[in-house]
Amino acid sequence: MFEIPSKVEGKQFELYKLELKLKPIGYTIGGNWDYDHGAFDYKLNDEDSYQFLRLPFSTIDGELDSGGCKVEIGRPYLLSHQYEAGIDEHGDTGNFSGTLNQFQAPTDQDADIPSPYIDRGKRLVAELEKVLLSTE
Repeated sequence: MFEIPSKVEGKQFELYKLELKLKPIGYTIGGNWDYDHGAFDYKLNDEDSYQFLRLPFSTIDGELDSGGCKVEIGRPYLLSHQYEAGIDEHGDTGNFSGTLNQFQAPTDQDADIPSPYIDRGKRLVAELEKVLLSTE
């Protein structure tokens, strides 16, 4: 994990409006949501391992499954997961591979993050700041 300090930390948004701003620039709703916290993910790579930028948030008013929920953004960070090679020799391409990998436990949940992804993550956080802070 590699944290990227950002001006968006601590900012509050209606979850629905936040989602409307993030989806057009490539973010998807991450897994592991609970009633009081969740994350948006930006996929950087998904070959043999995957790296993504995660934008965590927690609720400050309401619950995630209810309308009008307000959230506070946490510190963005990069994650890198390394998957075990050879689990399914015939299912390692395209969408099928992604379907399998989402259920496969990573061999290294906190793998090293190559420097090109750190640089790209920092650029993405700068873009995120422009998008989220320009209309406050």
